[in-house]
Amino acid sequence: MSRIFPNFPTVEPAPDAGDRTTVPAAAETMTVWRKSLLFNCKGFTVFDSKGNLRFRVDNYSARSSSGEIVLMDSSGKPLLTIRRKRLSLGENWLIYDGEEALKPRFSVRKHVTLFGSGEIAHVTPCGLRSHPESSYAVEGSYSRKRCAIYDSRRRAVAEVARKEAAPGVALGGDVFRLGVQPDLEPAFAMAVVVILDQMYGS
Repeated sequence: MSRIFPNFPTVEPAPDAGDRTTVPAAAETMTVWRKSLLFNCKGFTVFDSKGNLRFRVDNYSARSSSGEIVLMDSSGKPLLTIRRKRLSLGENWLIYDGEEALKPRFSVRKHVTLFGSGEIAHVTPCGLRSHPESSYAVEGSYSRKRCAIYDSRRRAVAEVARKEAAPGVALGGDVFRLGVQPDLEPAFAMAVVVILDQMYGS
């Protein structure tokens, strides 16, 4: 059986994210498995480059009516809570610290394109953090696991890419790599991935 955790030290460019070179050499490369470690649960399991458990999301189902998803560390401590914004035009999700319910950190809005490329989501800070330089754009194709997160200076700060068990042998859409640069919080990058899965996942 192929190994799930990372076996590549760097992140390769994502062709569908445009001609700009994406993440050149990620400070952290993780393997994301679209599966919960808990029996009969849905979610995500994330490993670091050494195969250690990094993040987890347990017991949620896509398009769940509750609209709440909790990103935890390896011990089960809540790091970020993701909630779908009610009564908003378009698909909009909010990211909160821990299990906070009143003060969101970021808003992630779905951006629909006619040809399935270009910007697919836009991330803006909430409240006192609402400065243009703290915004991010997600470009590429999440369904094909070829997308990147760009900061306001057009620098690629994170990238989603397919993971290969061996050169030319992909593991499938449920296992992929997430590369994160030092300028971005890894937990935040993973929260954006979870939201993209809600927006564009099968």
